[in-house]
Amino acid sequence: MLSAKNLVVRVGAKTILDDCSLELKPGELVGIIGPNGAGKSTLAAALAGVRAPDGGRVLLDERPLSALTPRERARRIAYLPQFGEVNWPIPVERLVELGRLPHLELRTRMSAADHAAVHAALEATDMLALRERTVSTLSGGERARALLARALATQAGYLIADEPAAHLDPRYQRSIFQCLSNVARGGAGVVAVLHDLSVALQFCTRLVLMQQGKIAADASPDEVVDSDAIRGAFALRPLRVRADTGESGVLWSN
Repeated sequence: MLSAKNLVVRVGAKTILDDCSLELKPGELVGIIGPNGAGKSTLAAALAGVRAPDGGRVLLDERPLSALTPRERARRIAYLPQFGEVNWPIPVERLVELGRLPHLELRTRMSAADHAAVHAALEATDMLALRERTVSTLSGGERARALLARALATQAGYLIADEPAAHLDPRYQRSIFQCLSNVARGGAGVVAVLHDLSVALQFCTRLVLMQQGKIAADASPDEVVDSDAIRGAFALRPLRVRADTGESGVLWSN
């Protein structure tokens, strides 16, 4: 289990996270939602071990995350940052192979198991047909899927994704979150920062609502969307809508 205990993060005199605690179990897809500046990305980075808290701690199977070596942490927790960039012209498959680096010793060549992990990640993200394409030639949605494939290739027990579908059209948003849902059903614990409550209702097993650096609600998607806390956080009222297919969505009203 990956857990945060009373996390505090400060930047100068400003408190970004204020006494935040949560648990992530294998098989869950937990969405982190909240208004801009609520501390969502900071919480995700702290859970991944890339942002050290000023107070509290993050535990992985009851072991402090700070006690793990960077390589060990990278094998156990994959992190997909917001607006991930690739600054050199490499093929998609080579990019995804970078996800295997935590498992390789210096100058060690990839094994059959490493290649199998890369193939599985490309298949899971529907990127096999594009594996020879240069990353810089991809569309925004294809690029997002390639970066997700790199994270999946690590085969970590936990995946922390910060707005993995930001600025993508509805088709690509659904594709990304369907993939994350499949990963969770496969036994990994997944955290995803997102803004679209309709996507959250369809794919997440749990929602964590943040407001002003605090966790304002932590419950099932239905409970959070229907709560007074979400109206207080966004200063708007969410209206539930249901399609003929049975899928539920959210509109906003004053």
